[in-house]
Amino acid sequence: MNSGIKIRQGGREDVPVMLGIFDSAVAWLNGRGITAQWGTDPFSARPKTVEMVEQVVAEGNPWIAEIDGTPVGTLTLTPHPGTYVAPATEPERYIRFLATHGRFHGHGVGAALLAHAADETRRAGVSLLRVDCFAGSEGRLVEYYERQGFTRTESFTVGDWPGQVLERRV
Repeated sequence: MNSGIKIRQGGREDVPVMLGIFDSAVAWLNGRGITAQWGTDPFSARPKTVEMVEQVVAEGNPWIAEIDGTPVGTLTLTPHPGTYVAPATEPERYIRFLATHGRFHGHGVGAALLAHAADETRRAGVSLLRVDCFAGSEGRLVEYYERQGFTRTESFTVGDWPGQVLERRV
């Protein structure tokens, strides 16, 4: 993990920063031929996606990872998943919109944010941390979460988008 990564609490005022990170992540994915995960249009150019990000930030706790004051990653912790995944039968924290700025991919930003999410979940007295992700592209993202200590639970699809829910006890 990059020791230069600092994670700060975000807020509604950080939505444009978050959208910039998402836009960069979409470009990074597309540059590697991965278009099915988050599409090809920048998040900031999709009004419904912008509205969804604003809603998730309003109901959750957004976090911004920075290196030397530059925003390099983000995630939002909410007390429940999106509508496409059933809530757990116990209190949980759910990771939404985890992304790393394309220029900082491979610098440990995602791992730092996931470790922070586990710490915040534990601090809240909750033991279940869940996340969902794109299950296409040979399952590379699912395997990434498994390397970060998560275990696969149920899979799902939204339209033709294959997803995987993972959990971690903290």
